[in-house]
Amino acid sequence: MQAAGASRWPGSRWRRVSARNEYFSGESKKHSDVFCDISELDFFLYATDLDSEELELKEQKPITKAQSGGDSSGNRSNDCYFPGLHDDLSQDCLAWASRSDYPSLSCLNKRFNLLINSGYLYRLRRKYGIVEHWVYLACSLMPWEAFDPSRKRWMRLPRMPCDECFSCADKESLAVGTQLLVFGREYTGLAIWMYNLLTRSWSPCTPMNLPRCLFASGSSGEIAIVAGGCDKNGQVLRSAELYNSEIGHWETIPDMNLPRRLSSGFFMDGKFYVIGGVSSQRDSLTCGEEYNLETRTWRRILDMYPGGTSASQSPPLVAVVNNQLYAADQSTNVVKKYDKANNAWNILKPLPVRADSSNGWGLAFKACGDRLLVIGGHRGPRGEVILLHSWCPEGGEDGADWEVLSVKERAGVFVYNCAIMGC
Repeated sequence: MQAAGASRWPGSRWRRVSARNEYFSGESKKHSDVFCDISELDFFLYATDLDSEELELKEQKPITKAQSGGDSSGNRSNDCYFPGLHDDLSQDCLAWASRSDYPSLSCLNKRFNLLINSGYLYRLRRKYGIVEHWVYLACSLMPWEAFDPSRKRWMRLPRMPCDECFSCADKESLAVGTQLLVFGREYTGLAIWMYNLLTRSWSPCTPMNLPRCLFASGSSGEIAIVAGGCDKNGQVLRSAELYNSEIGHWETIPDMNLPRRLSSGFFMDGKFYVIGGVSSQRDSLTCGEEYNLETRTWRRILDMYPGGTSASQSPPLVAVVNNQLYAADQSTNVVKKYDKANNAWNILKPLPVRADSSNGWGLAFKACGDRLLVIGGHRGPRGEVILLHSWCPEGGEDGADWEVLSVKERAGVFVYNCAIMGC
């Protein structure tokens, strides 16, 4: 058993839960630390092929009183998650389990299913600062799949029940809370489809107040902001909207200073930023804009993205790791870091793949926890594959090589959409 205070992350063997342990052996109530051995949950995690009635545990004498039912006579409560544990302790243990195990847990019985699908465990994880980042990816020959970097595991999402127009049209994606939003165009107009991590299903999402495409976007926890872009008539916009994934509501926020499309957005230091893009006059924009969520005001930052974005280039490939901004330069194939104090960019190292061959299109550059991800195609002896490269930009690793996290075969060489969901 690990010593108290040792570092613990999702997927490790032991979890320490500080709690009030109530014994009913005639002695006075005592305080203690309860340790849950995650390996003892193996029966739960991998018995999903059994009928739920076959998953009833053998009777055990409880060591603690269950929150729902349970008594001091040694009779196990049929309502408790784990015999002998308070519900709050059981839920704390489950919050520390890897979220890739949640679909299996939801198959145990109705009570586990209700708990997993309620989203309560994700609220607990947020409270305790437990975050696992997954990569959601759609490529030229591959529908949407999720990749768990910690377990090196790919999971296919259900097929999106959209019309043929949406399937073939260009799309944009955004992960917020426990939702993956995919923006595109259907026969009837601009539309949004939402993948819900809790129900593991697709459904139409509440439309924006002003539907748009080619916009900048970024998310922080349960909220996301989209800014600029083009409306259904091609008009370049300066308007912006905030989406709350908890209630599924879009709120119009103040306009940016300039209209822009093909720009990129991100959260940094608690504020939302938009950089790059092209104006309504097709002029390349080198300035950035900062939105303060508390004062609801935009501030223009001159020369935040020198060089700008041409109409043929992809939006700026940017990512934020630990409140530090990085960019993949589409022209020089290098990673740069933004110097906030001097409003300048410094070169760090070469990219592991070429970005200039397609002006940045078909390549994903994302933050995944404390690491940068570069996801792109490669043609080699094994045919066309998608490579996921990873690198930690902090901790004195500037000279470290890119690590190949995964090779996805039979996926083509073009990344259509990519989003990182952390929850």
